[in-house]
Amino acid sequence: MAKDPVCGMDIAEETSAGASFHKGRRYYFCSTGCKEKFDADPEQYVKEGSSEPMGTVSEGGPEENRGTRGNTRRLDIPVTGMSCAGCAAGIERELKDLEGVEKASVNFATSRATVFYEPRLIDPAVFVSSIEKSGYGVGKASMELLVEGMSCASCVARIETEIGRIAGVLGVQANLATGRVRIEYVPGGFSPDEAGKAVTGLGYKVHETGGKGSAEDLEAVLREREYRSLRKKVAAGGLLAVLIFLGGMPRLFPWVPGILRNFFVLWALATPVQFVIGFQFYRGAWASVRRRSADMNTLIAVGTSAAYFYSVAATIAPSFFHEAGIVPAVYFDTSAVIIVLILFGRMLEAGAKGRASEAIRRLMNLRPKTARVIRGETETDIPVDAVEVGDIILVRPGERIPVDGTIIEGVSAVDESMISGESLPVDKSAGDEVIGAAINKFGSFKFRATKVGKDTTLAQIIRLVQEAQGSKAPIQRLADVVAGYFVPAVMSIAVLTFIVWFDFGPSPSLTFALLNFVAVMIIACPCALGLATPTAIMVGTGRGAERGILIRSGEGLETAHDVDTVVFDKTGTLTCGEAVVTDVVPAAGRTEEDLLRLAAGVERNSEHPIAQAVVKKARERGIEPEDSRNFEADPGKGVVAEILGGTVIVGTSKYLAEKGIDMEPSAAAGNSLTLNGKTVIYVAAEGRMAGFLAVADALKDGSAEAVAKLKAMGLGVVMLTGDQRLTAEAVALKAGISRVAAEILPGEKAEVIKRLQAEGKKVAMVGDGINDAPALAQADVGIAIGSGTDIAMEAADITLVSGDLAGVASAINLSRRTIRTVKQNLFWAFIYNVVGIPVAAGILYPFFGILLNPMLASLAMAFSSVSVLANSLRLKRARI
Repeated sequence: MAKDPVCGMDIAEETSAGASFHKGRRYYFCSTGCKEKFDADPEQYVKEGSSEPMGTVSEGGPEENRGTRGNTRRLDIPVTGMSCAGCAAGIERELKDLEGVEKASVNFATSRATVFYEPRLIDPAVFVSSIEKSGYGVGKASMELLVEGMSCASCVARIETEIGRIAGVLGVQANLATGRVRIEYVPGGFSPDEAGKAVTGLGYKVHETGGKGSAEDLEAVLREREYRSLRKKVAAGGLLAVLIFLGGMPRLFPWVPGILRNFFVLWALATPVQFVIGFQFYRGAWASVRRRSADMNTLIAVGTSAAYFYSVAATIAPSFFHEAGIVPAVYFDTSAVIIVLILFGRMLEAGAKGRASEAIRRLMNLRPKTARVIRGETETDIPVDAVEVGDIILVRPGERIPVDGTIIEGVSAVDESMISGESLPVDKSAGDEVIGAAINKFGSFKFRATKVGKDTTLAQIIRLVQEAQGSKAPIQRLADVVAGYFVPAVMSIAVLTFIVWFDFGPSPSLTFALLNFVAVMIIACPCALGLATPTAIMVGTGRGAERGILIRSGEGLETAHDVDTVVFDKTGTLTCGEAVVTDVVPAAGRTEEDLLRLAAGVERNSEHPIAQAVVKKARERGIEPEDSRNFEADPGKGVVAEILGGTVIVGTSKYLAEKGIDMEPSAAAGNSLTLNGKTVIYVAAEGRMAGFLAVADALKDGSAEAVAKLKAMGLGVVMLTGDQRLTAEAVALKAGISRVAAEILPGEKAEVIKRLQAEGKKVAMVGDGINDAPALAQADVGIAIGSGTDIAMEAADITLVSGDLAGVASAINLSRRTIRTVKQNLFWAFIYNVVGIPVAAGILYPFFGILLNPMLASLAMAFSSVSVLANSLRLKRARI
């Protein structure tokens, strides 16, 4: 059992009063008062080296961080210049070899490197340097702060040191003369407002912030810049390639001017295509050589260079060819057209990648730019980034809610569809919570901001989706392994092809050997393999986010498709979670008021929903609970306290029987209520039965329909609860569930999951409470209800934002469709290479006289990558 970091008291699973972050860890508290004390001065309570309270997680938050402790940080780095899975694998190896790096993953589809590192051992600038030395670029951004109060070199040093500690900062320069601080950073691990807060925390004033660069903005800019650059290269290279092609095919185009047929003119036209427009292939190939590896750039650079330099030789030394009995011919058209077609394919890829991440861009576009804040007697429009916790904000009809908060005045209906997937507007009034980016449909209202910046629901959703899109599914390991051996194998096949054709091919054997060598090098591209898995995951997770289904990782998405059993927690998941006392049955000689007074006196010390329902019922009848002492709780069983000098026990029949209470007088009446699906709690005073109370918790709307849908998909359904068996079976019957695990203590829920797994089941656990967290983590797939607690969502692989249980079936169906798409992509990528390489090598020539022109090979190579992307994009229209 965890201890509160403020008072040191044990925290029962049901009584956590919320959580706070401090130095990258999450802490839980036994009461609201302790949480407030901690928030006011966390350093007073948390020292380095102290034991970690329940549920602390390291900075970063994704499931990959589970088990990572201390000061480990996560940094996402936008990478430019990658052209295939081999590039990603090379960068990943370089990053993993750096001291202080715990884990590194590079995703070709998202063009992002994710690094988990120990900041005491390595500076983030080293990652950037390593990537750039490998021949690739890093998306960096910069900003400026205008700081008032710097008076000496010491001020400069303090500011530079404080900002330099922020994750993602690459460099800081503070200028004492101008009062400006320039910051260079990687947007994936840095928010510009963090710098301003850091400087303000040192006692200086920040008057303005200049510069751009959220991670999302920068990545969008980088993608657009890449697309425009490729489009210009394709346009310029295409014009030159057409001229070269026309001049190089005089028999097909006899009307072409003679000057275009001149070898030297063709050479002049081909050279800028080869070395200017195609320079990126040479740069990438050289970077691979420095890493002692090979990738797609190597294949293209070597293949086109072979055709180009052969043609140069035929142009400047034709006599050499005549002496060898070969009519000199040039293949400038082959090298030029190949380069242009490959760039054209990459241009289409860049556009398709952008469409694959449309869902997350739409989420980002939901964020309002300003908020109307009431400070004192005035209303002021300020940037959303400037809103602080506690600010009072006014929202008018038709406006988007700027941040998360709680309504303090007014009534309205709010459209939360883009956040939760819930299609109908939700009625809101004072005391209700509102989500930033939701649309206020009708009335005006005021609310108090409770979460701002990166703590808002929308920001967390965006973070979760980004992490899922950047993660690797286990199925991708096969493609990564194949890609690692692929290029060297292809180069070996190409060399063997050249040797066989040169030694045994028909005359002119050198020409046949060269063309088939180039065709093999060009057609064998690992791009399709590298894109097969991540693009499908990008689109699948984005599609889920649009429906209010947040998938934390590629691993969770893949595992969900194998699930054959779904386990539901009862209270708060299948049911509303709001217990109401329906029956008060006193024992002989007692009144209902007497029974309620005793029961409420004990239960007032507990925050369990049933306890709160008992206290609420007593006060509704005007009965004030008795004062109690020496309260003791036995989670899942009952509670004991002293009232008016006597011992009062409240709990299950089994618990009271263990305490020596004779249950016979109330057993029959209590069992009849239990059979009706009600939870019965018994009360004993001074060693004798005082009566019992029945509490009911209704099924949520749609619970039975959700269960029926899962059964229709061929899945087994189990209900898990701490309630007595008769009560549990009555609720399960209403929900359509036949298998029930009842009277399960909170700590035993994970054991139930283990038993199901021992039966060979692939289990998905659906829950919402703190006591569900171990079971969510133990299950093959944990699914948390978005209306539940933070710790449940931290332990889960999938979160249903709206809390609608229909999302369970939708999540599993989405997983099935996504993994089916991945397998289709991998199949076609493998088949394309298995068939294409032998054809390019000339295997059909002895039988049918068919050879593959290198230009057609380049077109096929480009088509393979685009087809994989197009297949993944079909998921955007999938019905889940």
